[in-house]
Amino acid sequence: MEKEKTNEDSDSSQIVIINNIDPPQNEEIRTIALYCDISEKVCAEAVSALLYFRGNAKQLVYDDPDDPDSEVKVIKKPINLLISTKGGSASEMFSVYDTMRHVREECDIETMGVGKVMSAGVLILAAGTKGKRKIGANCRVMIHGVMGGFGGSLTSMENEIEEVRWTQEQYIKCLAAESKLTVTKIKKMLKKQVDVYLSAEEAVEFGIADEIV
Repeated sequence: MEKEKTNEDSDSSQIVIINNIDPPQNEEIRTIALYCDISEKVCAEAVSALLYFRGNAKQLVYDDPDDPDSEVKVIKKPINLLISTKGGSASEMFSVYDTMRHVREECDIETMGVGKVMSAGVLILAAGTKGKRKIGANCRVMIHGVMGGFGGSLTSMENEIEEVRWTQEQYIKCLAAESKLTVTKIKKMLKKQVDVYLSAEEAVEFGIADEIV
């Protein structure tokens, strides 16, 4: 996970919003595929999609579809978020995470990790609605400390180091809040200063996901 991602290739990552296919049985498909690096452009689109789907979450359901005077109930359609990423910018990840926290108060966000969910992507997977976070049986989850690169005067570098430290502490705090991991446990994992890989079973055990598919 990087504090900031620079010099990215704009053609190498993209977000796909799957909402333009004729859905079965007149049901709207509400899926965001975050199948890319976590970058500013990608996260801007993800945030916009989350807010758009939140605005269209309410649906009126009649007991008798042929009788407009029959009893009506309001349901809230969930948002599906498919994740496969090597990670990226921590700052942009937090923008998606905070939006998810806001949106899930009004409608469920069903996350699913496939292939690889690494670094900044781990918190996004864990931030789905509890009980509705899935992970592929062969998906690999990877957690590591925040990385940063900078130069300049000693004072400037000390200032940037403090910012990296804040980012890592905040990441640990948020991941602990969204999983079964404690702050102490996460810090112990990161203290090894190597990439920590988890299986799908371990991701469920640690409360990063709820179900293996």
